This record gives sequence, structure tokens and C-alpha cells, in this order.
Amino acid sequence: MGFAIFIGYVFVIYLVTKLSGVPFPEIGTSAESTWRGAVLDLSIAAVLLAITTSMLGWWRAALFERKRSHHTWPIFVPIIMFLAAIANLFTTDWTKFDASFVLSLIALGLFVGFCEELMSRGLVLTSFRSRLPEVWAWLLTTLLFGGMHLVNAALGAPLSNSLAQAGLAAMSGTAFYILRRTTGSLIWAMALHGLWDVSVFAVGFAPLGTPFGSFLGPVVGVLSLAVVYWVIKGADEKPLVTPQPVVGGAVSAKA
Repeated sequence: MGFAIFIGYVFVIYLVTKLSGVPFPEIGTSAESTWRGAVLDLSIAAVLLAITTSMLGWWRAALFERKRSHHTWPIFVPIIMFLAAIANLFTTDWTKFDASFVLSLIALGLFVGFCEELMSRGLVLTSFRSRLPEVWAWLLTTLLFGGMHLVNAALGAPLSNSLAQAGLAAMSGTAFYILRRTTGSLIWAMALHGLWDVSVFAVGFAPLGTPFGSFLGPVVGVLSLAVVYWVIKGADEKPLVTPQPVVGGAVSAKA
């Protein structure tokens, strides 16, 4: 089920973006290219993901942890990512954006955060958890999330750039996983993911000097891999069984 959801999502994103006629390198360079080349496909994917999640009845499992990580200190990594995104926003020349362009970036952030997190660290992770230990569920989800960005090469991006983006996404995606495990909710990861993408597109289009915030992306990725062990540890432990009162001579138990 997890692989089916992943393949279906990537196919929809590729097909709609291809039909839009906007090459990937042009996305984020104007309001029109962002609306047509990114917001359109993500909005369609969002509807399909919502329908899929509802049909499976997985909203709670996809959005919330059954049991949060025993260790919360690794949250410092997504905090660094948040500060880097803010730095990107403050080193962007916003005078080069009109109202439609800004709105398109906001829409991009909302949809990319919702879609990519619900798909990968929501539905796919939930599916893998039903069959695999947490370490494998995390690893496969991370690799698929990174590999998903290789489709950009088929949409006009240079292959070398797509490979680099896939590698960075695989590492930095772990920061979103850490945020889910430490806070107990995927919603925070959705928000951070959207903010990060908006900041990267904005500063990439109109930087004020050196966009030093973007340089922290690889640092966040390396740190994520360095600390992810502590948020995975204990994730496979079964919840405690709470004895219930004796009913009709029999003792029931609820997990």
C-alpha cells in the first residue's frame, strides 16, 4: 500500500506538471510559472491524498504518533532548519515580488507541506510501520522521499542538480521525521516543510547578498542523520496493557 501511494503521487505530480508546460527550472521565477508549474499539481494531489486517507481511515495514524519519542532533545535539528528558513526570508529582496507572486509562494508552501508530508511521513510511513520495524520504516520512507525529487530531471531540471537535490532531500527529510516523533504530530512537520520551501524559492529568486541560510541545509541533513537513532529508539515497544475491572468473572485488558 505504501509503495502504491508513493507511485500514484509521483505519477500525478509528474503528469500534471508536464501538461502545464512549465519546465521545473522556471518554477519560482514568476507568479504564473509558480501557479501553473507547482500549485496546480499540488492542489490536485492534495485532494487525491485527502480522499485516499479518508477511504483508508488513516487520518489519526498519519497525523499523530501513537507514542512520542522518549528523547525530545533532537528537536534542536528542525529548530536550526526553522531559523535557517527565517534567515532566508530576511535575506530576500521582497521588492522584486508582486502580490500575485507572493500569494503563489504562500500557496506553494501550504500545498507542498501538506502533500509531501502527508504522503511520505504520513501515509507511506504508516503503511510501512504495519509491516516493518521503525528503523526500516524510517529508512525506506527517507529514501523514497529523496528519490521522488529525481522526477525533476524528467521535468527539465539538470540531472546533476536533481541528484544533488534528491540526496539533500533524503537527509533533510529526516529532520521532518524527527519533528514528528518529538512533537507527536505531523502538522508541525507540514508547517516547517512549507516554510522551508517558500524560503528557498524566495531567496533563490531574489537574494540580498549571500543566502547564508540555504547553506545550513546540508548541515541540517548531516545532523539529522547523526541524531535520528535517539528518536527511533523505543518506537517499536508495545504500549503497556492496562488491566480492566473484572466483568462477569473474567478480566479484560485494554492496550
